[in-house]
Amino acid sequence: MAPGRPCAAGLARFCQKLKRQKPLDDSTMETLLQRCLSTLDLTLLGVGSMVGSGLYVLTGTVAKEISGPAVIVSFAVAAVASLMAALCYAEFGARVPRTGSAYLFTYVSVGELWAFLIGWNLVLEYIIAGAAVARAWSGYLDAMFDHRIQNFTEAHLGVWQVPFLARSPDWLAAGIILLASAFISCGARVSSWLNHTLSAVSMVVILFMVVLGFILARPSNWGEGEGGFAPFGFSGIMSGTATCFYAFVGFDVIAASSEEARDPKRAVPLAIALSLGLAATAYILVSTVLTLMIPWHSLNPNSALADAFYQRGYGWAGYLVATGSICAMTTGQINGLFCLPRIVYAMAADGLFFTAFDYVHPRTQVPLLGTLVFGALTALVTLLLDLEALVQFLSIGTLLAYTFVAISVLVLRFQTASQPSSPSLAGSGPKAKEYSSFSDHLELVGTGQGPQPGRLRPALRPYLGFLDRASPGAATRWAICGLVVSAIALGCGLMLGDSVLRLPHWAYLLLLLCSAVAFLLSLLVLGAHQQQRLKDTFQMPLVPLIPALSIVLNFCLMMKLSYLTWVRFTIWLLMGLLVYFGYGIWHSKENWRESPGLVTAHYVAFPDSRLEETAQDPGRAPAQGPGSP
Repeated sequence: MAPGRPCAAGLARFCQKLKRQKPLDDSTMETLLQRCLSTLDLTLLGVGSMVGSGLYVLTGTVAKEISGPAVIVSFAVAAVASLMAALCYAEFGARVPRTGSAYLFTYVSVGELWAFLIGWNLVLEYIIAGAAVARAWSGYLDAMFDHRIQNFTEAHLGVWQVPFLARSPDWLAAGIILLASAFISCGARVSSWLNHTLSAVSMVVILFMVVLGFILARPSNWGEGEGGFAPFGFSGIMSGTATCFYAFVGFDVIAASSEEARDPKRAVPLAIALSLGLAATAYILVSTVLTLMIPWHSLNPNSALADAFYQRGYGWAGYLVATGSICAMTTGQINGLFCLPRIVYAMAADGLFFTAFDYVHPRTQVPLLGTLVFGALTALVTLLLDLEALVQFLSIGTLLAYTFVAISVLVLRFQTASQPSSPSLAGSGPKAKEYSSFSDHLELVGTGQGPQPGRLRPALRPYLGFLDRASPGAATRWAICGLVVSAIALGCGLMLGDSVLRLPHWAYLLLLLCSAVAFLLSLLVLGAHQQQRLKDTFQMPLVPLIPALSIVLNFCLMMKLSYLTWVRFTIWLLMGLLVYFGYGIWHSKENWRESPGLVTAHYVAFPDSRLEETAQDPGRAPAQGPGSP
């Protein structure tokens, strides 16, 4: 080969690194983190993350400006749409009881590069979400004192007129983040106790608002004299649904905390279902009483609940509403800061992020360095930056994570288990198959001699036998790719066909028709193949339909975001690629498995929760991988 010419084999190995998947051993319950969270703890984590500032701000905004009293329908439809993504998280959280949420789920099913980018986006998402909630918290508290805190700050420090910086530093918001980080660093039990206390106060306030609101209800406020139940029509209901969808973002904190759950296989799916149901009930009931107490067009979007009670002559109830909102926002703040360092910890434990962040304090059993460093970073962002330009990052990061988790469910269900290439570890007893991938591991602990995933159903082989002529699993892989591509085309056609793409009417209809046909064909091909079936682990129903619909919905919502959001998102992704190719790919723990001289390797979850490598020779010490100390 000529000097300087790229080596095809080297390029193939490099590409293989990008799509390598993380193997897991059956000993996934062993961890440095403390398994102390019950189903109730996880449920309240999810409720606290979903029922925060949205209940006190979003309900009034959507009712006044988008949907009217039909905001109730918007929340109900948004809850059903969120349920599709929640079921995907529930299945993975039960199957893979490790911290990492969407990052880990993507790593074990799609590949390393995509997993890193998902984790990279989740880090930014939690930082901005924490900063936004802290700003809302400080703004609400400052309003109770006639904005004296903000006026004092601006009087002594002036007003900043610098791009990307806030109008003035928000010391109160930064302080609550540092205080919450200090509580979280004390351990999961302390965080759970604080979450229980604040959630109890918040729920009592919500119950009070609902009971008093129904007593003060006037059904005529939904009548034709006030514009009717749906003054903005069907389009207003659907626009409200797109906004209300983000109110249910937060159940992923349950999946991220599965490594600290006592019984994750049972607790995670149950907690996700309960928390989503409780949050949906709270939003629907509060929206109902809010629009029944006063006409929807009289609502104050900034403080709808407190103002509604004030208009009905119950001004004292506004103080209870303020107390509940402060507790709810504090709970959301704690839960977000609880989840952020665990995402970083999972990436660092895999070698894709700086390994200092995988340190777990031996007494509190929390990722201490990640908690303190990223808590301080979130406080700095809250203190200095203008968040209005960054808030839409929450939407695109969340929707992208939801999309990849849904894709991961499809990959996992239809992935064909690879055949053994060599015996497993030498030892006494009969030789066992080497399970080197996650699908192989599931085959070991799952159905035994049951249906083979990724293979055509026996009843359909006489009619669709041509799908089995290629290599095993090829048809399902192509079907998943076709489904994703057609979902993107369908989302572009539905959201951008008239406004941005400016297609002729016939071209618009042709795009929708072709993408819809391709989407349905991909669904039918997947439905014709057998799936992974596990008896002792939760599995979502109606696969591949529910994940496919979730993917389409996520792409449709992403298409509604502004182009500036996409530009900023692309810049953030490029920064992530620099980190991955500069550090992550060289320090990944998966490099150990590919080290020369190791004939066969398997991964064992040691008590320090890191995946270590053991060579085939039982007398040999564990190999030191790239980036090892």
